[in-house]
Amino acid sequence: MSRLSPLPDEISGRPFAVQEATDAGVRTSRLLGSDLHRPSRGLRVPKGYQTDLAGLVRSHTELDAGTFGTLLSAAEIHGLPLPPWAEFRPDGGGPVTAVVEPVPWGKKTGPHFRQPGRFLHLARRGGATLPRRKGVAGHRLRIREGDLIDIDGLRLTSVARTWVDLGSVLPIDDLVVAGDAIVSEHNRTFGPPKRAMVPLAELRTFVDNANGIHGVRKARLALELLRVGVDSPPESKLRLLLDNAGLPEFTPNFRVDDATHRPVWTDLGCARFRTCIEYDGGHHLTPPQQALDAYRDQRVADAGWRQVKINKIDMEHGPEWVAWRVKNALRKQGWQR
Repeated sequence: MSRLSPLPDEISGRPFAVQEATDAGVRTSRLLGSDLHRPSRGLRVPKGYQTDLAGLVRSHTELDAGTFGTLLSAAEIHGLPLPPWAEFRPDGGGPVTAVVEPVPWGKKTGPHFRQPGRFLHLARRGGATLPRRKGVAGHRLRIREGDLIDIDGLRLTSVARTWVDLGSVLPIDDLVVAGDAIVSEHNRTFGPPKRAMVPLAELRTFVDNANGIHGVRKARLALELLRVGVDSPPESKLRLLLDNAGLPEFTPNFRVDDATHRPVWTDLGCARFRTCIEYDGGHHLTPPQQALDAYRDQRVADAGWRQVKINKIDMEHGPEWVAWRVKNALRKQGWQR
């Protein structure tokens, strides 16, 4: 059995187009080697390759200049939080073993996908043919100037355009979670400043001018629910839960001044009833963080505020349980309902 020759460094260890390999001097016979998967015509993926969504999308966009990443694939590459069912998880642990089902399209409700995380979401401009490849959910999109960006040769819909497109596939709460992440920014007395992917005013202008884009109606509803300053998806979900329960509005990343007028930053705060909420994620279980939390809790209490701590277990108990806990705190602070 002959030993396979190594691939050139520029294509080794990543998905690549057959044309790239040919341009690098690789013989056709080498591209049939047992160490390479053939997920689709014109593409090769090294066996054992750790799934990298950006790399997989790039291999397709380099193969076809008219193709670009969109919807769930673009959102994940941009770093937008998605519900677990929408994250890229191809069958068998790798893109090449995904079994593709037909992608049905509804005239009124837009695209629907069976197990959408199994697909790469690729698109071409309206009027062009749909991308049709193994493991690909193909789309045709109406593209305007500025809707596409290029990241070192990787073509994607922009963050703002991606968010509007997500309105066609995500429930509104998940759309708000992604939108909160896009517009989040703050400059606190600790840690580095956080800059928005797209400032809220800029996103609002984009959505106002997005007539005719599928998903824009839901995006316009979600836009009114976005808040600047959110640090994590659980905080967004908690805020929406409280809003849906009819509680007074809580502001993300709320500043509480302690007795010495030094700021304490809380996840959610309601100034009218001097009540704040902390969402305790896994990192709050470490002894150093617990010590810091205890110090913060005391400062908040000394300032006359009542604090409610919510964690994953509370959320798993359901919205009624979480709302009940917060209602009790609000009532002790003067809220009457």
